[in-house]
Amino acid sequence: MHRFALSNTNDRPFVGSDLYTAPMPWEPLPDAAPSDPVSMNASLDRIVRHLGGPSADVTTRVFGRWSDLVGEAVAAHSRPVSMRGTTLVVAVSDPAWATQLRFLEHDLVERLRTELGPNAIDAIEVRVRPEQAG
Repeated sequence: MHRFALSNTNDRPFVGSDLYTAPMPWEPLPDAAPSDPVSMNASLDRIVRHLGGPSADVTTRVFGRWSDLVGEAVAAHSRPVSMRGTTLVVAVSDPAWATQLRFLEHDLVERLRTELGPNAIDAIEVRVRPEQAG
């Protein structure tokens, strides 16, 4: 970044003790239509969907309410780590919990669909990662 100061006589930038950052020109994107401001939730939703995830609301609820959604016992040994499309990736603390979650997958997916919507999650992928679980 270049810093310049304006001279009082001819308004040309020069390097000096009174420095300022030259303004960056701004103009809207070529395909942007003039409209009202977009809410942060709508912007976040668009970004999350562009990255291959479900809506921002679903993502927030899965990661923020994990314990409520799956129960205290399961949440104590697992946690969601990512979502790829409608597949939820969950880290568990040990192989026994991986087996347990694979056994419970159908019930967990149904519970998540009930809470989050019918198209929110179709599958759960379980990974053993003790440092990332619960």
